[in-house]
Amino acid sequence: MMNVQEKAPASPASIYVHIPFCRYICFYCDFNKFFIENQPVDDYIEQLDREMKRVLMEPAPVDTVYVGGGTPTALGTDQLRRVLRDVKKRTDSSRPLREFSVEVNPGEADWAKFDMMKEEGVTRLSIGIQTFNDSLLQKIGRGHSAAEAKETVLLARESGFDNISIDLMFGLPEQTMADWKDTITRALQLDIDHVSAYSLKIEEKTMFYNWYRQGKIKPLPEDTEADMYEVLEEALADAGFHAYEISNFAKPGKESEHNKTYWRNEEYYGFGAGAHGYLNGVRYANLGPLPHYLKAVKAGENPVKDTHEVSRTENMEEEMFMGLRMKEGVSAHRFYRKFNCSYYDIYPEALQELTEEGLLYDSGSALQLTEKGRLLGNEVFARFLLDEEG
Repeated sequence: MMNVQEKAPASPASIYVHIPFCRYICFYCDFNKFFIENQPVDDYIEQLDREMKRVLMEPAPVDTVYVGGGTPTALGTDQLRRVLRDVKKRTDSSRPLREFSVEVNPGEADWAKFDMMKEEGVTRLSIGIQTFNDSLLQKIGRGHSAAEAKETVLLARESGFDNISIDLMFGLPEQTMADWKDTITRALQLDIDHVSAYSLKIEEKTMFYNWYRQGKIKPLPEDTEADMYEVLEEALADAGFHAYEISNFAKPGKESEHNKTYWRNEEYYGFGAGAHGYLNGVRYANLGPLPHYLKAVKAGENPVKDTHEVSRTENMEEEMFMGLRMKEGVSAHRFYRKFNCSYYDIYPEALQELTEEGLLYDSGSALQLTEKGRLLGNEVFARFLLDEEG
């Protein structure tokens, strides 16, 4: 096994921390997570800190931190405070974080928890609402109501947070266009700053996958999903949001700086059970099962389970796939700096064809998807697969 975390880090600017505990398990979720009841939560927090200390022996010059899950707010207030403080200890305090995000589930954060997060320097909240239809919430296994979702957003705002994002899902089984429009309307009434909206993907190892195979649920047609996306895009544009990434919409100055790390194909630290990271040209995944992760860290071992050294070809492909998801596109300068060549040197035919088909636009400094290209993103991305080393 390549001990990627023990090589001298290339000073990534971002840290992702995984909290794998949940107070309920959503039917569509395939992330590494565990029902929190009777789990060794305090032991996990202790070993998480040991893993971070082992990799970041000196405070790192980090710009963004994202604490996700699972559900960070499934932890008690004091437990979550410990996690946030442990992470801060691993960052260079002489340069304030540009963004410090925590995922929140509706109904799991009261005044005390929000006040604590504010005190510990959290600047951005990502609240998992998904839909404001109570019937749909039950059908997808969410443990909150629409009323609790609204109350959580209002409480976060009253607690002083001025950068609040919510997650929404469309293409849910039995979801109608009227349901979707109502969810968008109710979301915009809450004066939020950012929306991440994703169509349902039925993943293996989920309840939805089992039910799908048994014929108990039926995904919506792709055309309906596309219509729902266009309705969302138009409504958010009218409300002052811009689509800076295919699935992400923000008011001016409220884009997710942490997620741009992923879309710009940059490296980052990943800590925790089942966390993924990208260091020194190697993508890695930590051990997922809690006992395995805890045992490895306690023994002073590297908790990394899988590693993949990213080839030059794969790196170029990822640069195109991920960069084109963003409104800003793939930077000509950044591509040349990384690969010592132009993307026209690598993809001359694909770029010419996609431009002629009206799917791609060259601004001079970057390649960007056109509006038509955004709706046919997967078709565009497939044209950047390379057969051999570029």
